[in-house]
This record gives sequence, structure tokens and C-alpha cells, in this order.
Amino acid sequence: MNLQLSGKLALVSGSSKGIGLAIATGLAREGAHVIINGRSAESVQSALAKVQQAATGAKLEGFAGDLSDAAVVEKLVGQFPAVDILVNNLGIFEPKPFEEIPDEDWRRFFEVNVLSGVRLSRAYLPGMKQRNWGRIVFVSSESGVQIPVEMIHYGMTKTAQLAVSRGLAESCAGTGVTVNAVLPGPTRSDGVDEFVKQLSGGKPFAEFEREFFTSVRPSSLLKRFATTDEVANLVVYVASPLSSATNGAALRVDGGTVRSCF
Repeated sequence: MNLQLSGKLALVSGSSKGIGLAIATGLAREGAHVIINGRSAESVQSALAKVQQAATGAKLEGFAGDLSDAAVVEKLVGQFPAVDILVNNLGIFEPKPFEEIPDEDWRRFFEVNVLSGVRLSRAYLPGMKQRNWGRIVFVSSESGVQIPVEMIHYGMTKTAQLAVSRGLAESCAGTGVTVNAVLPGPTRSDGVDEFVKQLSGGKPFAEFEREFFTSVRPSSLLKRFATTDEVANLVVYVASPLSSATNGAALRVDGGTVRSCF
């Protein structure tokens, strides 16, 4: 299927690894001109090489910097004043008992997971409206619907992303700009491998995976961790002109973890 992304400029925050890297790769394969972002120049260069290998001839740019920092966002916008597609993927998570989460962690999670996307959207949305075309996608999580007891602060930020996404979509009514959220379920990314190490007690991944979907996410219909490509496929479609009638939606690619058909 031709997703008609040729010539579109896309920014994917936090795209040097994991789901973000898979999204950047998928967009590049479809012909989009992609800006890859990571915190360090080394991580960005590594990601650029991986995407170029996976999507020969891809048009790529790199931007190194922590986009949870308002000053860094300002620098990015100065370098790239307009984009057609914004994927707010940057995010952090960690398992921690509620009683052990200090105020600073709550602030840090909100700054990275929520305010990074708020600032980027605020910078790029006016231009999209002026051109009467654009796509903003927030990579939220099923944890925003079913708050995980092992990381409540993370779930809070993912719920907040849903509110921001829907509110922005309402502000774009009647235009060619759409704003949506995509809700991955448990996905095997670099960060999840570290998450597994913390919770598994040294068990092999396959054994932990079976136990995780038996006791922690028993509602999953997939009964395994999704791949980053499986999540990216939905994001790339939502970022395309073909998704023009999809707006203000919370689209689940959660393996059926959320027990709802709505």
C-alpha cells in the first residue's frame, strides 16, 4: 500500500531506539523525510545508520538533545521551523512502589512524558493549521487506561497524553490537521528488556514472559510482548494522508490487554 508519505517532513522524538526507532524506520521506508532525535550525538548517529540500512536512500536528519528541556525544544524549532508530521514518542518508565516515588520523580516523569509533547505540539501546530495539513501522534500506552500498580507515576503521564491529544484534536476541527494517540501494550523494546531484568530475578526472558502474561497482564489476548515494528505499523498509517478520517482517537495496539471493544 502506498501511504503517500513521499515528501512529508516527520519528526519523531526519542527515536534513537525502541518504538521510536521503528517508527522512524517505517516512515522512512514510506518515503518520508525523517528527523531522528536522541539525547546524544552518538545515539543519533547510530540510529541514522540503522535507518539508512533498513531504508536505502532514505532522506534523514539528526538532532541530538533532550527534548524534555524547553531550551532544547527551542533550538530544535530554530533548526527545523516546520514539520508535516510530529510523533511525540519520547518517554521514560520504571517500576517503583507508590510509597517510594518522591515528588521529584513525579515531576520528572511529567516533564519528559507529557510536557515534551506539549511544547513540540505548541511549536508546530500553528504551521500545520496555516498549511491546512498535518499529523500529530502521541505514543501513549494501555497503561494510561489500566494504570499499572507497579508504576503509577508512568500511568498518570500516559492518561495525561490522552487528554492533551483529544483536546488538540478538538482545536483542529474542520481542518486538514489530525491529532491522535496510539496506545501500545507491553512491547519488547530496549527499555522493556531492562524492565524485565529488574522484575525477573534473573529468569530467562521466555519464562518471565509466560509468567508476566499469566499474572501481571492476564487480560492480554496476544500473550506475548509485541514487537516494536507491530506498534510502528499503526503509527505510520495514522501519520499518513490515508488516515484523514481518524481524528481525536485513542487507537490501541495493545494485544487486547484492555478489556473493552471501545
